[in-house]
Amino acid sequence: MQLTLETGLRANLIRGYSHAEVLVGERSLRRSCVVTADALITDWAPQSFADLEPEHLATILALDPEVVVIGTGPTSQFAPAAIRALLAQRGVGLEVMALGAACRTYNVLVQEQRRVAAALFFS
Repeated sequence: MQLTLETGLRANLIRGYSHAEVLVGERSLRRSCVVTADALITDWAPQSFADLEPEHLATILALDPEVVVIGTGPTSQFAPAAIRALLAQRGVGLEVMALGAACRTYNVLVQEQRRVAAALFFS
């Protein structure tokens, strides 16, 4: 799906996505990544949502988000209890949804100038 956003905000916005690719600005990403308004991490260790472990959240927490949006791939899945607990202990909100919904939600939150980090998985 192509997303069309025109805003004066200078931030990383997701301009399109499919089951195999996310377009952040002009960059095409085909593996798991973390996106914030001003950071793009493309060498993130977990390659699928099933691989996500609490220790992987250190990369995201270092970015000081107020909310984390996790895109779980083509279908929505539940976050493991350890992931939910760690973020709750840090006072960070968590939203978990399918990849497309996560991309759209991330863009809305960035445009509201919220401190959001999106962790995006293709599977």
